[in-house]
Amino acid sequence: MAGKPKLYYFDGRGKMESIRWLLAAAGVEFEEEFLETREQYEKLLQGGSLLFQQVPMVEIDGMKMVQTRAILSYIAGKYNLYGKDLKERALIDMYVGGTDDLMGFILMFPFLSAEDKEKQRAFIVEKATSRYFPAYEKVLKDHGQDFLVGNNFSWADVHLLEAILMVEEKKSDVLSGFPQLQAFKARISSIPPIKKFLQPGSQRKPVPDDKYVETVRRVLRMYHDMKAN
Repeated sequence: MAGKPKLYYFDGRGKMESIRWLLAAAGVEFEEEFLETREQYEKLLQGGSLLFQQVPMVEIDGMKMVQTRAILSYIAGKYNLYGKDLKERALIDMYVGGTDDLMGFILMFPFLSAEDKEKQRAFIVEKATSRYFPAYEKVLKDHGQDFLVGNNFSWADVHLLEAILMVEEKKSDVLSGFPQLQAFKARISSIPPIKKFLQPGSQRKPVPDDKYVETVRRVLRMYHDMKAN
């Protein structure tokens, strides 16, 4: 019997957080090895574990998987969170892709200067409320179902809840004009494995702090300032 999936990344959110979310949603226990030194990272490189010389990397089912989207797709398919047919899978991919675009505006936020953070915060909220949240509000309203695709819990639902909570960290009342998404957030948050993941003490990571930023910069040798998109 295969062991628990093992995640190789920093002790923080970044691109690995969505993988943690999806594994947790599937009720799968996982282990983590946190990269804290350049030497750890170089050991992975020299050992041939990082196909494209970058993390996240996940050991699962005898594979060393890289590329976040490939990892997420595999987990979703393995644990029946990827729809019942090709059409549903296409819709899930479409919704996850849109949510990814929104998350991308947030991903590099911790690495910005204080001035750029304020600009990016406003940009994130504007994009969420004018482009992404209205789209999902319409999907939920039009089909009148509890979930985004096929009236079954899927990767798309997990990803959207993660994104909603990330944007709420930038503006707590961001869902005030979106009643469908408010109800969606409550429904998905109450699903037992999700509810467990949202409790203190889980493997969900907190908002990235200065220590996380410094660790990433040191390990990856990122010496230049990151700019907003």
